[in-house]
Amino acid sequence: MLSFKSVLATIIAGALTCHASAQAQVFSLKPKTLDEVEAAQQAAKDSAEFEFLGTLSRLCLLPPSRSEDLSDKTPAYVEVPSSAPARSTWYGDPAKVFDQFYFVGGKVHSSWALKTSEGIILFDTIYPYNSEELIIGGLQKLGLDPKDIKYVIISHAHQDHIGGAEMIQKRYGARVVMSEPDWSLVERLPNRFKTMAPKRDIVAVDGMKITLGESTVTLWFTPGHTDGTQSFTFQVTDRGRPVNVVYSGGTALVYEWTLPEWSIKNLETYIASQRHLAEKAKETGASVLISNHSEFDSAYNKTRMLAGRGEGAHPFENGADWVQRYFKVTENCARATQLKVQQSFTPMR
Repeated sequence: MLSFKSVLATIIAGALTCHASAQAQVFSLKPKTLDEVEAAQQAAKDSAEFEFLGTLSRLCLLPPSRSEDLSDKTPAYVEVPSSAPARSTWYGDPAKVFDQFYFVGGKVHSSWALKTSEGIILFDTIYPYNSEELIIGGLQKLGLDPKDIKYVIISHAHQDHIGGAEMIQKRYGARVVMSEPDWSLVERLPNRFKTMAPKRDIVAVDGMKITLGESTVTLWFTPGHTDGTQSFTFQVTDRGRPVNVVYSGGTALVYEWTLPEWSIKNLETYIASQRHLAEKAKETGASVLISNHSEFDSAYNKTRMLAGRGEGAHPFENGADWVQRYFKVTENCARATQLKVQQSFTPMR
C-alpha cells in the first residue's frame, strides 16, 4: 500500500503537470503578429480610446452602410406623413453651445445655427418631417428669428440632412450652398427628393468662403460618403474666447461587398478626404469636432451637459490633439474595411 506521503507527492506532481500544461496552452510570451486589417483596426481603437467610441463602432465594427441609392422613389414619410417616425424617437431640446453657435437638432441627426450680426448661417436641415419643429421651433425657443436665416449650407444630399432646405429657401429666401455632384444628384432624382429639393443656388468648391457679418465659414470638398460631401472650418467664441471648429460633413463608410472594385475606389476617396480635412483642422488649430450625427460627436448628450458646466471645461472642446485623433479613427477604420474588401475580391482574368 502506498504511504500517505507517496500519494500526496503523486497528487502534487500531477497538479503541477496540469498547471504547466494549461499555462503552455493559455499563455505565451511570444507577441501576436497582427495582420494588416487587425493593425488598422487596432490603430483606430488606440486613437478612439473612450472619446470616439460611437465613431469607432459605426466605422470599424458594424455592418456597412448601403451604396448610394439611385432609385427615384418618393419616401414613405412624404407620401404618407403619418408613417414618419414617432416624435419620441427624434425630438431633442435646442441649446446654445457657444456664444453665437446653437444646436437645433435631435437625438440622432443634427442641425446647427451660427448667429452673426447680419443674420444666421444654418448647417444641414434634418428630415422634412421634423425640420419645422427642430429647426424653426428650436430657433424660436432660443430667441432667434428664423427669418434671419441667410445661408443654408448642406453637407451632403441625403434626406436626413437636406430635408428642410426647400422649405427654408421658399419661406425665408435663404441662399442654399451645396457641391455640384450633390446638386446634380438632387436634380436627377425628383421623386426621391420630393419636398426636399431646393432650387439650384450656390455651388460649393474646395476652399470657398461664405462670409456673413463677422463670421467666415470655409468649405472643404470631402467626397466619399456621397460624391459631393463637403465639410467646414470656422471660428466661434466661448465666453469671449476664440475657439476653432471643424465640422465633419460625412462620416459613415459607404461600400458594398458585392461591388468590390467600386468600394475599394470609394474608400480610397474617403481616406483622402479624411486626410484633407485633418490637415485643414490642424492648420486652423481646431479644438472642437462636430458632425451631423450624434453618434459621431455625442452632440445630443453634450448639449445636456452644458447646464451643469459652471466654470469647468466646455464639453465640446476636446483640444487639437483629440480632433486629430478623430481623423485617425476614421482613416484607419476605412483602411481596415478597404483591406477586407480587397481580400474578398479576386479580379477576373
